[in-house]
Amino acid sequence: MPTDLRSVSALQVDSAESPRKPKGVIRLTVDTPTSSSKDISNTRRSPPRWKTPEFILYQVVFVVVVPILIWVPIQLSSVNHPNYDLYSRRLSRGWLLGRDIDNSDTQYRSFRNNIPGLALLTAIFFGLKYTHEYFINHRLPSHASLTPPYRISFLSIFSVLMLFILHGSSAVKVLIIISLNYCIAKYFGASKLTPIFAWTFMVVILFANEMNEGYQFATVHSSLGFLDGIKGVYPRWHVTFNITMLRLVSFAMDYFWACNGAGPPDTGSILNYKLRTSTLHPSSTYNYSNYLAYVFYPPLYIGGPIMTFNDFMWQVQRPITISRRSVAAYGLRFLFCLLTMEVVLHFMYVVAIKDNHAWQGDSPFELSMIGFWNLIIVWLKLLVPWRFFRLWALVDGIDPPENMVRCMANNYSPFGFWRAWHRSYNLWIIRYIHIPLGGTKNVAFTSLLIFTFVALWHDLSFRLLTWGWLASLFILPELMASKLFPASQYSDRPWYRHLCAVGAVFNILMMLTANLVGFVIGTDGMSYMLSQVVGTWEGLRFFGVACVCLFIAAQVMFEYREEEMRQGIYRKC
Repeated sequence: MPTDLRSVSALQVDSAESPRKPKGVIRLTVDTPTSSSKDISNTRRSPPRWKTPEFILYQVVFVVVVPILIWVPIQLSSVNHPNYDLYSRRLSRGWLLGRDIDNSDTQYRSFRNNIPGLALLTAIFFGLKYTHEYFINHRLPSHASLTPPYRISFLSIFSVLMLFILHGSSAVKVLIIISLNYCIAKYFGASKLTPIFAWTFMVVILFANEMNEGYQFATVHSSLGFLDGIKGVYPRWHVTFNITMLRLVSFAMDYFWACNGAGPPDTGSILNYKLRTSTLHPSSTYNYSNYLAYVFYPPLYIGGPIMTFNDFMWQVQRPITISRRSVAAYGLRFLFCLLTMEVVLHFMYVVAIKDNHAWQGDSPFELSMIGFWNLIIVWLKLLVPWRFFRLWALVDGIDPPENMVRCMANNYSPFGFWRAWHRSYNLWIIRYIHIPLGGTKNVAFTSLLIFTFVALWHDLSFRLLTWGWLASLFILPELMASKLFPASQYSDRPWYRHLCAVGAVFNILMMLTANLVGFVIGTDGMSYMLSQVVGTWEGLRFFGVACVCLFIAAQVMFEYREEEMRQGIYRKC
């Protein structure tokens, strides 16, 4: 539902951008207010409501309800629970207070179990980097600070070596694919065929990788079969190659726009994120060495965040200032998130319960908590690796976008949710898909195409395709509400905030439904959960109480964002 700050659309805010004049692509977690937002100044003048009787009541509800939300999944994870034996085989030996740990999520387990290896890789990276800088600076004293060509040469060599260590002989396949993309971009250059061939190549490779499971050398010729045995540390290269493909498109499109002069020229001034993304490089910058260093940049290669080619090269050529204090603070935040995930996995076995459908006899409230905490774990299992890799890049002097801007539970708008979830991917979509398709001229149709692409990019499955269509469908009510009740006309009405909270409840329920289908329990599990929640009197009573609690949560989120505005903080989500 629309309000001055309660319904900020990623698509609407960034729609002013075009390939020729990129605007509004904001990476920073905290953005400053802009003069174009007329309602912002009004919100900043509004007095705080925290000490009013209404919000004191809300705070009391929070104090009572939130501990219950935490306690229920802990009780469901007790060894004394009747369903414990149905999922206990999925648990592993833990280290915290004698508890087992639910390390059954394959995606997070691959990161958690490899933290020592990733830490070693990081140490080797910086050890070799500083050794390289030491010898270069002593051989060429005039280069007091390492110039971009020397840094690119180190990154290119280290990246290729890392590629062979990770993927073994499959590194050859990766190099062939990225080289073909480079040839397409360079051959067609300014031609209008460049976007067509670049995107077609990306889609074909995504489908081919999935259907052929990374390909086998033996299928080319039996004499090459021995190469399939050289697997490397991480042989399933095609699983993470989806992220690499985004970089291939970024290089091709940035080069295409540079060839056509579709962007602001370099004026020599300090470049913020918006300018680093859109400001043109000389055509000589789009060479194979820079391309190789960008595509395989070690801190971001495995899991992101995603940077555009233009942004990466500007940061290499004009290093930005990142204070040690801010990096240290970010490192502490990462450790806190990692420990939070450990506590959750040691005390809430909701992933194992979900995977084994071990919810027989559970009440509608308990079922909803299984779903909710599974979504929290999905958020954490992405947040923790992304912050690890971003921390690595920050220590290296590169500032990639922050992927998770807000906690998953601190959202009430579908638009705001997708702006804050996998933010670097959101920015990539806006620059390379949303704007070229026409921006906000046809939001519903564009959103359908975008969510379909996002679903297929994640996985070629009906479940995620269903999620994509649901997500695109569920943004329509907010769009219609924005037209019927524009904030510019109704924000000063006393009932408007409460109407927005009702709309927020509806939005939250739809977002929960879509994400439970796409990333947790699928369509079958969702059907069972809905039958229990809305198909029984007990479920309907719980549903009513849950809607009241969500209404209160929405009011608190509204006020929280207004408090940010009072403090001069403006997050575009």
